[in-house]
Amino acid sequence: MYKDFAGSVDEFIKRYPKPIQQQLKTLRACIKTHAPEATESISYGMPAYKLNGPLIYFGVHAKHIGFYPTGEGVKAFEKKIIQLGYAYSKGAIQFPLDQPIPVDLVEAIVKHRVVSNKAKASLRQGFGKQVKSKK
Repeated sequence: MYKDFAGSVDEFIKRYPKPIQQQLKTLRACIKTHAPEATESISYGMPAYKLNGPLIYFGVHAKHIGFYPTGEGVKAFEKKIIQLGYAYSKGAIQFPLDQPIPVDLVEAIVKHRVVSNKAKASLRQGFGKQVKSKK
């Protein structure tokens, strides 16, 4: 939505009305609590969290907050997302602006993404090592 925005996450949040700010602060707190090692930045004009690669993004749209836990994050929680009645796509979940942030769902997804990214990083590190044969 704001591709030209290059400020901080605090500045991003302050751009919105108070009720939306509260939702964004709740979302941010969930992410920071369950991914404390993640780096926070603005990427693609929205808040981004990275830990061994992309972890989570979020942004504000006309009627919802877009939560972007990558395709892997959505797929892992697809049944729960459907059960809770949220609109979603391959890599995004829509949280309506007139509803509270589903903290339990966000926490579960963030925890899952942290474990997933750490496992992938571990595999990449192991893949780069060569085993010396004994002759």
